[in-house]
Amino acid sequence: MAKVFITDRIKALTVETEILGNQVTLEKDLNAEVLLVWHQIVDKAYIDQFKNLKAIIRYGVGFDKVDIDYAASKGITVSNSPDYCTEEVSNTAVGMILNGTRRISQYNHEAKDYPQGWQENVIKTIERDSNLTVGIVGAGRIGSNVLLKAKALGFKTSFYDPYATAGYEKVLNATRCDSLQQLLASCDVISVHVPLTDETRGMINKTFIASMKDASVLVNTARGAVLESYDAIEYGLENNKLANVFLDVLPEEPPTAHPLIEKWKANEIGVSERLFINPHSSYYSQAAGIEMRTKAALNALGVIGGGKAQHVVNQELIDGYFPRYGT
Repeated sequence: MAKVFITDRIKALTVETEILGNQVTLEKDLNAEVLLVWHQIVDKAYIDQFKNLKAIIRYGVGFDKVDIDYAASKGITVSNSPDYCTEEVSNTAVGMILNGTRRISQYNHEAKDYPQGWQENVIKTIERDSNLTVGIVGAGRIGSNVLLKAKALGFKTSFYDPYATAGYEKVLNATRCDSLQQLLASCDVISVHVPLTDETRGMINKTFIASMKDASVLVNTARGAVLESYDAIEYGLENNKLANVFLDVLPEEPPTAHPLIEKWKANEIGVSERLFINPHSSYYSQAAGIEMRTKAALNALGVIGGGKAQHVVNQELIDGYFPRYGT
């Protein structure tokens, strides 16, 4: 009888069986002690099917599809795999930042229709990168990595993260902003690296965009629902608050119908050379995929072996439901 059930996406037990042997299965086993989850919605009804459940482990970084509060009420830990794709996502963000400040893709689009001349057709608003400030919202693993790489490329760097420990700005050699508004108003590039929580859901809205400097670059490789709606991006492009926008994640994937999305698909001037969308792919490399599956399986192995799960995201909730003796 397997103790670990993989709920979805994985089709062949390769990496997992090397670590868990016959303790892992793709067949639904209601006696499972650990769930390894990709896209499955793990709500109260789903959790209640498994009477021996000890841990829910996400293959990826986000855990917004798991009811972490209800899991905590039953003493079930919820973990994610937060560091398997740090290099991939941070490099994608840096690539997007450079693309935006140097207008590489915008040139590629516009050069096809230059009426005359060639190298004389410069985008005159382009500034030297060392004169620009890259601002990061969320200085976790990925956000911090982006800051260090941007600094190495010569950008000035700032960040806003109310949860970063005091003095962390010295580790990053970056300016720490006391408010989101201060960051948005002082930076030429904004790159978002936050988890999806009640606090961050819909954070990128018209107010957010309006607070940015004119002709800024916006990058989001975090979570799609951090963007309230495409209306905010449309507003930013139309009012020149946004010079270029790079989105690796969207509120709905694939994107649902919206005038902005239709303009992007139709390569409409004013949008297609300034808005660039990737299919939620910044996490991926062959090595990252193997690392993700390996670390999730090792985490499961520790749990079924009687140990504690790593990277638990709901421990404080569990402690609230099951306070330690004497506390």
